[in-house]
Amino acid sequence: MAGPFRIAMVAGEPSGDVLAAGMVAQLKRQYPDAIIEGIGGAHMQAQGFHSLFDMETLSVMGLVEVLAHLPAILKVKKQLLAHFDKHPPDIFVGIDAPDFNLRVEKALKAKGIKTIHYVSPTVWAWREKRIHKIAKAANRVLGLFPFEQQVYDKYQVPYTFVGHTMADAIAITPNQADARHALSLPVNGPLLAVLPGSRRGEVDTLLPVFLETIEAIHRARPDISFVIPAANSHRFLQIKAALQEADDALNRLPIHLTEGTSRDAMIASDVILLASGTATLEAMLCKRPMVAAYKLAPLTYKIMQRIYKAPFFTLPNLLANEAIIPELLQDDVNAHNMSEHLLSYFESDNSALISRFTELHHTLKCNADKTAAHAVVEELLA
Repeated sequence: MAGPFRIAMVAGEPSGDVLAAGMVAQLKRQYPDAIIEGIGGAHMQAQGFHSLFDMETLSVMGLVEVLAHLPAILKVKKQLLAHFDKHPPDIFVGIDAPDFNLRVEKALKAKGIKTIHYVSPTVWAWREKRIHKIAKAANRVLGLFPFEQQVYDKYQVPYTFVGHTMADAIAITPNQADARHALSLPVNGPLLAVLPGSRRGEVDTLLPVFLETIEAIHRARPDISFVIPAANSHRFLQIKAALQEADDALNRLPIHLTEGTSRDAMIASDVILLASGTATLEAMLCKRPMVAAYKLAPLTYKIMQRIYKAPFFTLPNLLANEAIIPELLQDDVNAHNMSEHLLSYFESDNSALISRFTELHHTLKCNADKTAAHAVVEELLA
């Protein structure tokens, strides 16, 4: 093959950016001259990735919510494919964001370009027949969780379980004191980490009720401090503005707002309140008791009630195949419910839960970055 490899990638949100960064680093180590470009965030770019568009454009969640952003998303897709027409990649890797990436993959595969989809869509939870669409779009799927393998085997779609990069990066026994020191947080005393999401819509929806929960917890336990780690600069400014608009009573509470330090904040904490999503997996790997909450647009929620078939929606519960953490949806997401669960953690022995988290950590610790990069190289050279 003449010239350096051209490897195209698209990550549609912060969790995908983190997931792909290690893979990019591994590929750059093996092929230093490779051109790796597409759409990605700060973590991928730090490893030598060239992002053609702002990843924030694609960071939209929900069946209904995406409609308002559709024109901008379609414009990015059109421009991206035009770029790949001029500069055809040797392989394309779509990282999660299936609604966007599977369409891009299908278009490129039709032109003879090899494609990989990294992170299996939730075919095990709803719309299993989507696997036929996945097969048409991707030459291979790289999956994070062992329970996915049986679905792909059922339909004879090439699948490789790679584990999760966060399971490799996070210590089995994280150091709380070091994390507190890194964030200049009090060395002693109970601490609650509050993570209202990585997308603008999530924060708009969840932050107000999360702040109400902070106030409820402070009334019950004035000794508890709080840390809110904004996922990125966009969310930092959004959360900072919300806090500035809040009443004086809330602003007098011991709330520490940080940026881009979610993992350190989780490890520093004793208990976590967070938006359901990949962050619940990270919290589990950090071995911290948590309460996961989510609120969907009413129409999206009604649709999902009809089509979602898995017994749980948080990753710790799905991995354990039992309800090991509280997961709250819609009207159940209120200050009373959340503060009750959270205060219970502060007042309980959580050693059995931490042991369960540790068992699950070991199942996902598979050197994911190296395994994923190896799969990409296999397809490149096939």
